[in-house]
Amino acid sequence: MTAGQTGGDARWTLVTGASSGIGMEIARAFAERGRPLVLSARRTERLEALAAELSVPVVVVPADLAAPGGAEGLAAAVGARGLVLRTLVNNAGFGLRGRFSALPARDQAEMVMVNVAAPTILSRLVLPGLIARREGGILNVASVVGYLPGPNMAAYYATKAYLLSLSEALYEEARPHGVVVTAVCPGATATEFSQRADVGGAKRFTGNVMTAEAVARAAVAGHLAGRAVVIPGAANRAAVLAARLMPRWLSRKVAARLQG
Repeated sequence: MTAGQTGGDARWTLVTGASSGIGMEIARAFAERGRPLVLSARRTERLEALAAELSVPVVVVPADLAAPGGAEGLAAAVGARGLVLRTLVNNAGFGLRGRFSALPARDQAEMVMVNVAAPTILSRLVLPGLIARREGGILNVASVVGYLPGPNMAAYYATKAYLLSLSEALYEEARPHGVVVTAVCPGATATEFSQRADVGGAKRFTGNVMTAEAVARAAVAGHLAGRAVVIPGAANRAAVLAARLMPRWLSRKVAARLQG
């Protein structure tokens, strides 16, 4: 079906950052399960192209989550269309590589808006309805770097640590009400992220890099299975285990080398 077609009493899945990468593949994975979708990102033409290929009802709602009021505006636009959400996927996000003291303050503030403020606001606006209906959940795209301090990407690593912590806390709060909150923590993944963040030459992007499709399939399967945290790929799970076991002084030095 094309963008704009709706489906009566359907329960919708909202995916932010759905115009490329992991978000696009998560949308495809939910579509394979027959889920009607609300696709959101800044690039409308990409969302419409994705909508045209999917065989489920799709509504395109463009939004800029870095803009003041962007998250609230997205939630209001979904509500104005009468769409009841079953699942919220907070995927939109980006990173910046460089010294914290050298990166533009405005760029870092926008990153915090997209990576932290937007998923927090959207989750707060959506969760009460999920709890009231005792169904569905929230899938947050965090990262394995949420387990580490991140010299040379300090604010980005911190945003993912926040999202991971928030997700695990909300999992415990929501679970008694039949609602699942999941954090997926991918490692290096072949997406446009590496170009935007200027990390293509970083050591962690020159080894085991997963496809966005593999990450998305693991994320959706784990969320629907009721898991609190999903770490796709054996190498990424091993890296997280190592990060948990090593002392913090060592983990930050390792992270600095990988990000160098």
